[in-house]
Amino acid sequence: METEIEKLIPHRFPFLFVDRIISANEKEIIGIKSFDKSNHMLTGSFPEFNFIPGTILMEAMAQCGGAGVKKAKLVEGLFGLATMENVTFLKGVSYNEEIKFVIKNIRVSNKLIKQSGIAYSKNEPIIEGTWLCARID
Repeated sequence: METEIEKLIPHRFPFLFVDRIISANEKEIIGIKSFDKSNHMLTGSFPEFNFIPGTILMEAMAQCGGAGVKKAKLVEGLFGLATMENVTFLKGVSYNEEIKFVIKNIRVSNKLIKQSGIAYSKNEPIIEGTWLCARID
């Protein structure tokens, strides 16, 4: 059965990195993800530290932003990540920790989506960045 997130964005396991969208409107999107070790694709990065790869966290934040704009019915069509800027990895996060994404919509149009966000674990920021998605369909 297709999940709510799978109805919003085309990503599927093992590359679907959003569990749910808590809220979504024209200004802000809040979403949640908890990674577990069943996704073996991720466990080879820093195995001695049990860390989720930072680039995967950035992808998760962009997926959350994409699902959020779809849930809020701000855009139609298929968008792909085009650029990332000012990305800062602040702290590692381990598997089975809940990650909260707080995303701001900077610009949302029928062709481009520009967002910025911060991901939190245990109420501490772990990654922040800005990205642009372009319509690809």
